[in-house]
Amino acid sequence: MKESVVSALQRGFSVPIRDPLWGHIYLTPALASLTESIPFMRLCRIFQLGPAYCVYPGATHTRASHSIGVYHLARRLLISLCEKGASWLSPRGALSFLCAALLHDLGHFPYTHSLKELALEDHETLSAGIILSESVKNLINTAGGDPEFTAAIIDKKNGGKNHNTELHFYRRILSGVLDPDKLDYLNRDARYCGVPYGAQDVDFIYSRLFPHPERGVEIDSRGIPSVESILFSKYLMYRTVYWHRQVRAATAMIKKALLAGLEQRIIAAEELYNLDDQGLFALMTAKQESFPSFSLAMRVREGNLYAESASFSYSDDEKHLECIEKRRVREAALAEELSGALGKTIDADSIIIDVPEPVSFETDLFVRDENCTFGESSSAFKKSAVEAFVRSLRTVRIFTASPLNIPKGILQNCKNGLHLKKE
Repeated sequence: MKESVVSALQRGFSVPIRDPLWGHIYLTPALASLTESIPFMRLCRIFQLGPAYCVYPGATHTRASHSIGVYHLARRLLISLCEKGASWLSPRGALSFLCAALLHDLGHFPYTHSLKELALEDHETLSAGIILSESVKNLINTAGGDPEFTAAIIDKKNGGKNHNTELHFYRRILSGVLDPDKLDYLNRDARYCGVPYGAQDVDFIYSRLFPHPERGVEIDSRGIPSVESILFSKYLMYRTVYWHRQVRAATAMIKKALLAGLEQRIIAAEELYNLDDQGLFALMTAKQESFPSFSLAMRVREGNLYAESASFSYSDDEKHLECIEKRRVREAALAEELSGALGKTIDADSIIIDVPEPVSFETDLFVRDENCTFGESSSAFKKSAVEAFVRSLRTVRIFTASPLNIPKGILQNCKNGLHLKKE
């Protein structure tokens, strides 16, 4: 008799892991072996929120604990969707999806998003590469999954050998409005930071989700408040935690040092792959005597962060500040202008212009009983409200090695791009 997907998701899950957020999480012995592999153990040495501990000392949870939480929620979600009629799924595909949920961050860079704007491979592509390495590949096969299918779920650049309904479905539910990744990190990050903003009612959310072969999942109108809660929680977490000014300062300092090192070939991109937090700092501190820009890493480790000397809301007029390589040129120009205006030498390494990347608030979830998308539904979160969220979050900051009083005229030049002639 052919095994059902629900049976495949329930049989042999006998190895418990105790998680402070979700309680006991059960894995099969083969899935548990994946959490003991060398690539996964690296995630135990990467803080989920990087420098957020500078502001919230409890924020020392790791990428590993997050990944196990995502796996747990993915398994619960898949069982629920199968029981509601996801007949197009296969047992091997379902186990491949569990492996993808567990391993989705294998290629993640250290120190949260400090490396995000640099000219590096996407971490999803790196994750897929690690999954297809011999050691991890064999473990996935033993766990009942298909390594190539697992890699294709994570890395959308990878078409996979079976680009079919099942693959599309798994991609949609691993990355979407109500995906297991978001539900874990919002709850987990809020718990460890000690803030009340991220808590979500996962049991109720899953009760209002229904499978769809093309859309992944749909909700009914009773689930609309849950989506509203997630959108508002994400907004508040970005505002108070992820993009707190001191977190942005620490991230920007590491990013500036690494960009300089890459541009001047002090380090190669390949050296940054497969590092943990300690390894990233060790790489920079070992070279700081010959390359002083790397001394920024020691400042961050010691909590000696740059000060916020100016800030302004991002608008389309500041698009010229989005490119990180061009920002370095503008930082040098700003340092020159400030040196003249303040009558003292301001080094280019002492200035950082920080521009948060665009953040998305996914609202394309379909409301089945209203026959429309969430953005068109009876929710208070219309498209204009979501756009207002994004605008209010993006604050451009000028960080300096020590507090500076930046004259209004120079600040306006920076905002308007008037010193681009110095490029």
